[in-house]
Amino acid sequence: MSRKSIRIIFFISIVLLMSAILSAQELNEAAIDLLVDRSMKAFDVPGISVGVIKDGKIVYAKGVGVRSLKTMQKMDANTLVCIGSNTKAFTTTALGILVDEGKIKWDDKVREYIPEFTVYNPYVSDEFTIRDLLTHRSGLGLGAGDLMFFPDGTDFTRADIIHNLRYLKQASSFRSKFDYDNLLYIVAGEVIQRATGKSWEDFVEERILRPLGMNDSRSTYERIKDLSNTTDPHAEVNGKVEVIRRNPLNVAAAAGAVYSNITEMSKWVQMFLSKGKFGEGNSKTLISETVLRDLWSPQTILPVGSPGPYNTHFSAYGLGFGLGDVGGYKQVSHTGGIEGMVTQVTMIPELNLGIVVLTNQMEGLAFVSITNQIKDGYLGKKGNDWVTLLSTQRKQALAQAKTITDGVWTEINRVQQSGKNSVDLNNFTGKYSDIWLGDVSISIKNGKAWFDAKRSSNLTGEMFPYKGNTFVVKWSDIAMPADAYVNFSLDEEGKASGFTMRPVSPLTDFSFDFQDLSFRRAK
Repeated sequence: MSRKSIRIIFFISIVLLMSAILSAQELNEAAIDLLVDRSMKAFDVPGISVGVIKDGKIVYAKGVGVRSLKTMQKMDANTLVCIGSNTKAFTTTALGILVDEGKIKWDDKVREYIPEFTVYNPYVSDEFTIRDLLTHRSGLGLGAGDLMFFPDGTDFTRADIIHNLRYLKQASSFRSKFDYDNLLYIVAGEVIQRATGKSWEDFVEERILRPLGMNDSRSTYERIKDLSNTTDPHAEVNGKVEVIRRNPLNVAAAAGAVYSNITEMSKWVQMFLSKGKFGEGNSKTLISETVLRDLWSPQTILPVGSPGPYNTHFSAYGLGFGLGDVGGYKQVSHTGGIEGMVTQVTMIPELNLGIVVLTNQMEGLAFVSITNQIKDGYLGKKGNDWVTLLSTQRKQALAQAKTITDGVWTEINRVQQSGKNSVDLNNFTGKYSDIWLGDVSISIKNGKAWFDAKRSSNLTGEMFPYKGNTFVVKWSDIAMPADAYVNFSLDEEGKASGFTMRPVSPLTDFSFDFQDLSFRRAK
């Protein structure tokens, strides 16, 4: 057979597979293989693992690509990945076990277990319940205080974080608005320890992972005994995807530290689709149907704009799960992300369908494209090529963000090259303090302004004069895409008395919550 004939046959095969993907039918194994391969290439993801659970059976479970661009070892169905905020469902399930056992109630006051718990308002501190810890309606802003554990390198303990909650400013009234939160899940993990005498890590492993047969999964990276099949985190650095440092998230374990693989996450999903039951013939129970209904019932309402591609009319957050309607069915889902790894879990209980996607690159649209395409097949939806659609949207978003950041650096370079920069760096040097993040030193090193956070070793970098009293700090860790404005206020003598910060790029991860900081010169 000629090479031309082979190419023609290959092309026809691809066309047939694409037709299967875009038609209203369940995707077969070959179609999912192609979908994953296209998504990996479109979004430049080194490794992806996918699981599909239907009618109580795992109908697809594969890892594709490599688990590390350093070793080029293959990713497979047993490769461990940090699931990020999909950990939150493990925390709420652990609490649900305690509810079933009568040891806690969802509406118990947090102070019954953690007397020192204090937030911005005395009334809210007294009224705050375990349910409130889990539903992102606290009144704190999006990602407030995340810099106490993000990026890795901070020295904050869980006790520090619980104490510092009192210093985080109120962004909305209590129980009135959804703003995604991580710190209160750390508090929820502490409730488990106070109620049981076991750490969150021990409880999750002993009461959830081991019973479900998730024997390779661990509550944190440092508890993994065999690291031989664990993925490395990856991100784009200076236009090229590469391995970046790992954030073990130890202090924030209950919010996002679980490591698992597609084989064992499929068991996790099977348990939920079996209404809390597992084991041979579903003879064992992890959580009651009552608790499951609690986890999957709307607690905090989210706004919905247009119905969108799935004719969605409601959106809400339950207890560790996002809730909505797709094509007339209830969908239960969550995403997760830490530096270098992002994941998604999706369930449509009425179809007895679960989809899990684990990736080792900071590119969430990759898992969305895979999940949506598989979901479309089961919903009978035609016509959307999610890889093409979302990769186009991604390019547009990146281009828009690049326009903003390029404009900032063009101005900085213009000032530097003109030689007319009249900023006296000595007016800005000194020690500054934020009430919850602690001290920052602004100094001059080799004639350049420099930013150093005492309690977060990764927050260090050169500061470039921008406009007026505003600088831009570029972090020394080039894998940390979070350049930030540093806007100084001056006293009557023209000397800096404090500063505020905010991200430069609109695509900066919300956990870089620079906008929540307010530094004052230390006396």
